[in-house]
Amino acid sequence: MMMLRVTLVLLLALTLPAAHASAEHRLGGGVNYWVMLDDLDDGFDKNGFSYLVSYQYWAGLFGVELDVELMPDRFDETAVTPQAYLLFGKGIYAGAGIGIVNSDGDFADKPFFALKAGVNLELLPSTYVDISANYRFNDEAEFDKGKNIDTDTVFLGAAFRFAL
Repeated sequence: MMMLRVTLVLLLALTLPAAHASAEHRLGGGVNYWVMLDDLDDGFDKNGFSYLVSYQYWAGLFGVELDVELMPDRFDETAVTPQAYLLFGKGIYAGAGIGIVNSDGDFADKPFFALKAGVNLELLPSTYVDISANYRFNDEAEFDKGKNIDTDTVFLGAAFRFAL
């Protein structure tokens, strides 16, 4: 819980100086292809697609990304996953984040943590494409059958964003 509080304070500290001359707000959406690293024998999907709505705030070399991801058919359920990242870089960037899975109206007991790297390319003025790789991990996830499963997952994705 302490990690979540520290992350929220850092996000707030980065987004407050909105008057920064080079600050930019970007809004968009995208798609991810995900693959679980561990082989599950219980009939769960080991890969799939997810869709996201994404907001980024960039002030110089520092950025904040807030996403809401829809993951249909993850562990035979549809999950909604809010997440936040602190990013560093310009065109090429890297960062770390935290998120939590909401499946069937219930939030997971523990958040997941993520490492992210990508490339932000300006295609047209104020129009960006973001190609990224994301590694998400947590200790383990508990399912209805009482079985704990390691859910480390790799995501490859692309998002289009427009500067506001």
